Amino acid sequence: MTKSLLLCFTALSFSAFSQESSDTLNIDTEAFFQARIDSIENSFHYQHGTIEIGEGLATITVPEGFKFLDAEQSQIVLTDLWGNPPAETYGLLFPEDMSPIHENFTYAVEITYSEDGYIDDTDARELDYDELLAEMKEDMKSTNPARVAEGYPEIELIGWASAPYYDSMNKKLHWAKELHFGGEDENTLNYEIRVLGRKGYLNLNAIGNMPALPIIQNDTETILSSVNFNEGYRYSDFNPDLDEVAAYGIGGLIAGKVLAKAGFFAVILKFWKVIALGVAGGFGILRKKIFGSKDNKESA
Repeated sequence: MTKSLLLCFTALSFSAFSQESSDTLNIDTEAFFQARIDSIENSFHYQHGTIEIGEGLATITVPEGFKFLDAEQSQIVLTDLWGNPPAETYGLLFPEDMSPIHENFTYAVEITYSEDGYIDDTDARELDYDELLAEMKEDMKSTNPARVAEGYPEIELIGWASAPYYDSMNKKLHWAKELHFGGEDENTLNYEIRVLGRKGYLNLNAIGNMPALPIIQNDTETILSSVNFNEGYRYSDFNPDLDEVAAYGIGGLIAGKVLAKAGFFAVILKFWKVIALGVAGGFGILRKKIFGSKDNKESA
């Protein structure tokens, strides 16, 4: 599904609506709209079982109750359907009953990889997460003038939606931030999971809004256990004589200091998935706009 095709679908839906008044809207128009949604839904081919990602880098064992969309199809979802700028991805993990355009979308997990070097985790035992949060709030506030100049809304870090937790045995880390974007009524959720490896880390970013928090928290351990580095890329495979060590530790990873070397634009893009999520729910909103008055009359 290309971007132009998606725009055409939306235009056709509104065109069909404009040809009839809300009083005379008939079932054929709703069937037309639903057929377009079904066409998009049916274009995706989800996978289950054990899947290699990143050309031997890691393996995902799709947990029961979930389904996986490969890199190529996920790029279509993230860029063409949700309107995000192109970026490399290894795929999207969805709850079995969800899809990119589900009317009651909860969340999906995008999987990417950052090869920034081996992360020394010795600082994890000494971190003060309240102090780290205060620093992160100030950092985010300081970037807002430049963010607005680039055409993006201001962002306020409200606090931890889920405090950081580091599993030192399995080298896995997760935390969640509650964010408020200027002009939005509902706060958004930035739930981040990291799996540390020999030369970098896997990013498992949950794309959702605040109401999805308890659902994601309930699924976190299942998601964490489903993705692992392959032999040769594991944290324990680190060779100090050959491998580069990252310039930051666990604290820097959580605070986002890793983005500094990539420039300000990277700081903006860190949140693009959450900003664009509203587009996914737009299909349900569009349907309600077209059929809402008719449905209300029928239920009256």
